[in-house]
Amino acid sequence: MNNNFRLDWVSLLIYFALVCFGITNIYSSTFDVNQPELFNLSRSIGKQLVFFGVSIGALLFILVAPSKVFERFASIIYLVVILLLIGLLPFGSTISGARSWYAFGGVSLQPAEFAKVAVALATAKLISEIQIDLRRFNSLLQVVLIIALPMGLILLQPDAGSALVFGAFLFVLFREGLPSFYILIVGGLIFFFILTLVAPLPFVYVSIIFVVLSLYFFSKKVNKKVVFSPYLLSILLSSGYVYSVDYIFNEIFEQRHRDRFNIVLGKEVDTQGIGYNLNQSKIAIGSGGWEGKGFLQGTQTKGGFVPEQHTDYIFSTIGEEWGFMGSAGVVLLFSALILRILSRAEAQKNNFARTYAYSVASILFVHFFVNIGMSIGVVPTIGIPLPFISYGGSSLLAFTILVAIYLNLDGNRLNETSF
Repeated sequence: MNNNFRLDWVSLLIYFALVCFGITNIYSSTFDVNQPELFNLSRSIGKQLVFFGVSIGALLFILVAPSKVFERFASIIYLVVILLLIGLLPFGSTISGARSWYAFGGVSLQPAEFAKVAVALATAKLISEIQIDLRRFNSLLQVVLIIALPMGLILLQPDAGSALVFGAFLFVLFREGLPSFYILIVGGLIFFFILTLVAPLPFVYVSIIFVVLSLYFFSKKVNKKVVFSPYLLSILLSSGYVYSVDYIFNEIFEQRHRDRFNIVLGKEVDTQGIGYNLNQSKIAIGSGGWEGKGFLQGTQTKGGFVPEQHTDYIFSTIGEEWGFMGSAGVVLLFSALILRILSRAEAQKNNFARTYAYSVASILFVHFFVNIGMSIGVVPTIGIPLPFISYGGSSLLAFTILVAIYLNLDGNRLNETSF
């Protein structure tokens, strides 16, 4: 470690606060009066503590490593993770319908979690080394392929939730020069997809025409030389896309995904079937009130009414036992960590470190937003963990590595302008 290394203690303390709070809630959500001990390796809490110890070891190792090593070996790390993802297809273990795990005795590892670290490193290396211009299609294609390859392999498992997280890199590319035109396209695709599911087609077509014409007249006001033909083409392509939404939704989406979308969009009410988890989660969170029922006092939690409560729905335990104050505290901690990383990223003079830091912040934001959103019913359930808090050794270790590399690069930012 460089003698001038300056550790971001604020981010590190927030990390420890979230992990410790996560362990507390995993213990509560899996509490068994007949096996109350904390260090019981046959229970989830015992396994999580083991991975916490491994994570601390990884954190310390990364902090003392030379900062140059991460950029130098980014391509190798990416290649190893791709090979691990490919190896899952013939050798992986199937859990909850997805072939996403390597099982070694009583330990399972999920390569998809570590793929986020690998893609963050590879993306940062490509952008920093080649100095690519994301306004050029060929340059953009190179970055998109780095992101899309692991995303496609994860979809084959199939694990749509973990694959969708890679959409977080859109924020990174935008910061590094991706034209806002592409952001508008992605946002438009998502908006009109959802609108098509809830509104009649004539209304959707009228909305497309209104939006495109508004953009045309706004652009015309700024630049008199703007021509109408690209906007007309946008209307035609958008209309074709909207016409295909029904096929995509009914033929490509799995039934469980269709059901979850319909429940969130209010098209179905199913509190006993596919919507049971969400309904019980909302009951648990709502019953917590302002201050919560207290540690180990949640009736929904103790009664086991919320399935997967220590993993995907861990936020329902927080809401029930710690109430609004505890839930708000978690939101504030995540917000503070993400904003802290973004502010430190802007202080970086090195492109690799800045791009990597933005990747970390973006990944944390998507996980944090989607996990809490699905716990309260504002986004469909896609099964991704709440970073540092949800049960899962692979998740905890991968997020620790993700943050640890950021801490290393940030700590050396005053010493090195190029790695």
